[in-house]
Amino acid sequence: MSALFDLSGRTALITGAGRGLGFAYAEGLVAAGAAVVVNDLREETLKDALGKLQAKGCNVRGLAFDVSDEKAVADAFDELDGDGVEVDILINNAGIQFRKPLVELELKDWQRVIDTNLSSAFIVGQQAARRMIARGRGGKIINIGSVNCQGARPSIAPYCSAKGGLLMLSRSMAAEWAQHNIQVNMIGPGYMLTEMTQPLADNPEFDKWVKSSNPAQRWGKPEDLIGTAVYLASSASNYVNGQIIYVDGGWLSVL
Repeated sequence: MSALFDLSGRTALITGAGRGLGFAYAEGLVAAGAAVVVNDLREETLKDALGKLQAKGCNVRGLAFDVSDEKAVADAFDELDGDGVEVDILINNAGIQFRKPLVELELKDWQRVIDTNLSSAFIVGQQAARRMIARGRGGKIINIGSVNCQGARPSIAPYCSAKGGLLMLSRSMAAEWAQHNIQVNMIGPGYMLTEMTQPLADNPEFDKWVKSSNPAQRWGKPEDLIGTAVYLASSASNYVNGQIIYVDGGWLSVL
């Protein structure tokens, strides 16, 4: 049974993995045997993440590039090609949040969220898939969604729209690439406690709402997502395609 979840001999690229949920995915996939390429836009964040992972003996390397910049992404994959690194697993995790009522939202802010949270998955996914197809042994693409793929909240329309679009992009990828033995699936995290969401948790009213609206009565932790990520990255999910697994403590079940 353990062989189903063994990622030994595989290499994963995880975008936006310098901290938060992406960092947890990196830790989890390394523990399952994978070599991991950690991406982040910020050099200092990336350096800090690599230091922490390498101190634990993790097989990791870093690659700083903007996931929404088509040339930068292509150059990054060319660099990996030149070093003989073949990406078998891609986790499109990079994303941003921006809060403002729709009637006050400027187009540039809308576009920035769409580019980072949705277009980047197309750009990076396309580069990864081209190589997976050419090698002929398939691969795994995991796009990170959200409970906001299905449930909206006021003031985060660009984020909800991007995550909803990502769900259909994932299904489109699955429809086109399944014939090449590429499985494309999603993880839909619920309200997870990270550095980015700590200010929300520090707001007594919002913290109370998260806990009272969730059957688990708590915030999720980054490590709650690791098992699902390893499953979708492993041979255990070889006939699972175009799906989203919500890891939300049951939040969507009671909406």
